[in-house]
Amino acid sequence: MFVFAADPDRPKPKLYADLAQAARAVTAGEPDIVANMANCAALIWQFVPHLNWAGFYRAVGDELVLGPFIGKPACIRIPFGQGVCGTAALAREIQVVADVRAFAGHIACDPASRSELVVPVVREGAVIAVIDLDSPEPARFDADDAAGFQLLATAIRDAI
Repeated sequence: MFVFAADPDRPKPKLYADLAQAARAVTAGEPDIVANMANCAALIWQFVPHLNWAGFYRAVGDELVLGPFIGKPACIRIPFGQGVCGTAALAREIQVVADVRAFAGHIACDPASRSELVVPVVREGAVIAVIDLDSPEPARFDADDAAGFQLLATAIRDAI
């Protein structure tokens, strides 16, 4: 059993270092990528406040396929280059969207979502997944969140 005490009032760099450490702990020695993504989605939900969706899309061919997540039901397949997730996967770049309603081509799964952060997980030069976070708060995500989730993506890339 794992017990993690997340403190959302901690400074973001410390919070994300704790999240990455917890993710390494729950994935250590476990070869099943779905189980590892599921535990990481649960950790994100536990550690990061003000989210209404947190999870993964897996890269399969030239599209993203829904992976483990917490939140409302979501789109199952997203082609690379479409929506925030597909844009992040195609560009291999973090996407911080302050207002999803202003993002051309945004794919809305939950109308309550107002901002989004998508971080590609890259292994050996290839996108293997994206971490997708939605919030009902406009401009919820900033550079500290992007850096923190980049740290997480690096920490778990060999486990998923």
